[in-house]
Amino acid sequence: MTIKECYEKVGSDYDGVLKRLGSEALVKRFAVKFLNDPSFQELTDGLAAQDGEKAFRAKQLYQWMHVKLAASLDEMTNLSKEMRGILKEKAFYASLNPVDVRISQIDGTRKYLFELEDGNVIESVLMRYKHGNSVCISSQVGCRMGCRFCASTLDGLERNLRPSEMLEQIYRIQRDTGERVSNVVVMGSGEPMDNYDNLIRFIHLLTDENGLHISQRNVTVSTCGIVPRIRQFAEENLQVTLALSLHAPNDEVRKTLMPVANSFALKDVLDACHYYFEKTGRRLTFEYSLVKGVNDNLDEARALADLLKGQHGHVNLIPVNPIKERDFKQSDRKAVEEFKQYLEKRGINVTVRREMGRDIDGACGQLRKSYIEKERT
Repeated sequence: MTIKECYEKVGSDYDGVLKRLGSEALVKRFAVKFLNDPSFQELTDGLAAQDGEKAFRAKQLYQWMHVKLAASLDEMTNLSKEMRGILKEKAFYASLNPVDVRISQIDGTRKYLFELEDGNVIESVLMRYKHGNSVCISSQVGCRMGCRFCASTLDGLERNLRPSEMLEQIYRIQRDTGERVSNVVVMGSGEPMDNYDNLIRFIHLLTDENGLHISQRNVTVSTCGIVPRIRQFAEENLQVTLALSLHAPNDEVRKTLMPVANSFALKDVLDACHYYFEKTGRRLTFEYSLVKGVNDNLDEARALADLLKGQHGHVNLIPVNPIKERDFKQSDRKAVEEFKQYLEKRGINVTVRREMGRDIDGACGQLRKSYIEKERT
């Protein structure tokens, strides 16, 4: 397998990485590290095969990574220099570099822009609630789903994030604040179901009793509605919450907002969601971004109530965060409240998402987009 084929295997843009790193030698070095992302058992097996160290070191290493949240191999002081040297040579250790941290003056929300080893940047958000700290993480660098109200998709997909890079967003924020993260939402840049294998490994590592041990019930995974992956996800024997980015009550309106609707009809998407409930017993969240004059009138509310009749879950109404590249506008408070009240009258469990971080480019992809534009000038 060539180096270019290695990058294609993990969903990365070889030409883009080559341009950023400057030489094929550096690209090769990154690729070799990139393909190794061990779980606890794999780590144990791998270390057992190394000369000079025994497999019991695996637990020490795992605790440094997933409990003590070491920022680098050099912090692992009870590992020998020889072992740390082997690890530096043979393994990829994800450590994100925060290039921008913005703190909302309105509600204290923190938005992080992290630089990856290959020069790409991703976003993460820390939100503080009464029930604990919640972190929203990215699952990809960019996104190829093309949702028209989302800044994450404007430059397309660069590559998938590895499980370690998803975990490190949480670990880095926890190290930065000194506060435990109790809830994780995979709802940042990217479509998690488009990075399926890495998503599943990430969830297992995040909830593993040897690591942070965050309850699966405190993990939410969002999807725009990739039907085969939703059904596959239902078979994983997980207890996470599934959130569907719905945003429209019918296929006609949904196609104007979300290109994925051209591939999967709403009926099939909701059938898959119902299957997820049947297999897991977990109620779903139906995300509905309200766009002024597009999907926020009472006709849409009526159609939405009809659509979700018999579904097990609740609707989360989201006044859309405007982005300069689109002419979408946020629905006014009166329209939001009337939409909510109608759904309630129809017996639909509905909430309006508390708007957080608007003064710090809080919407998905906005901070990354502004950073990239600045770097290009």
